[in-house]
Amino acid sequence: MESGWLLWGLPLALLLALLLELSPRLKFRAKVASYCALCLLASTLTAPVCLLCHGGRTVHNMRQMCLILCPAHRIIKNVVRSFKYLYGLRFDVKGLEHFEVEGPCVIVSNHQSVLDMMGLMEVLPDRCVQIGKRELLYFGSVGLIMYLGGVIFINRKSTSNAKSVMSGVGQAMTKDNVKVWIYPEGTRNGNGDLLPFKKGAFHLAIQTQVPVIPVVYSSFNTFYNPEKNLFTSGRIQVEVLPPIPTCGLTATDVTDLSDRCYTAMRETFFRLSGTTGRVNGSTPGFAQ
Repeated sequence: MESGWLLWGLPLALLLALLLELSPRLKFRAKVASYCALCLLASTLTAPVCLLCHGGRTVHNMRQMCLILCPAHRIIKNVVRSFKYLYGLRFDVKGLEHFEVEGPCVIVSNHQSVLDMMGLMEVLPDRCVQIGKRELLYFGSVGLIMYLGGVIFINRKSTSNAKSVMSGVGQAMTKDNVKVWIYPEGTRNGNGDLLPFKKGAFHLAIQTQVPVIPVVYSSFNTFYNPEKNLFTSGRIQVEVLPPIPTCGLTATDVTDLSDRCYTAMRETFFRLSGTTGRVNGSTPGFAQ
């Protein structure tokens, strides 16, 4: 019986390895599939731990860990951070001291790919929740772990729903003293530039009179590019920029605040990525 498995299993394994080596597209899809499967597996294993430790949905689940093999350490954060070693990714982080603000704040960052979760967990501050699209809630155990971690889901197709949720977020921020992490581009964008920002995060910051803290990740394009079937090891530069105060600002200042954040983040993005400025959608130029 064992010899039969070896007789058929070994050639199949060799054939699969050969196909992966010869087909960049197949290799890319297999690697992305393995990452998604890993996320599902990790979520399935950590969800019961979150329930046992904190009894349900709470922001503490994003930072705590009570696994049998590693009691009293962090749950979701440490699990996701370990993924980088499997995929050969390294994060160089600068400016974490800017998270040390008193009270709540709105954190805004660029959004590039499904790999962003690893980058998020590298710098996630205490008592911080994320805003995510409602569709993520239905991604099996991944949606469950996001729910347990306190992620706030909004229906992007319903303006009234989004405004209602954001209004509730503002009240919860000040009441529970939490930070809120938002991707102002509104969707993933891997074109080597930043998309124009949506205004929700900046309305929220001014409404609650809390500072905005921009976080910028360098471009993933040198190691992750679906158009080129590229998914290799790489190094990501991350920079947390100084807080931008909103005290005294009103609704009429939302556009100016958004533009200020966009300009600062875009300039930082190009600097960290080693690329020159560009118009969205065109081919970026690399700095000499």
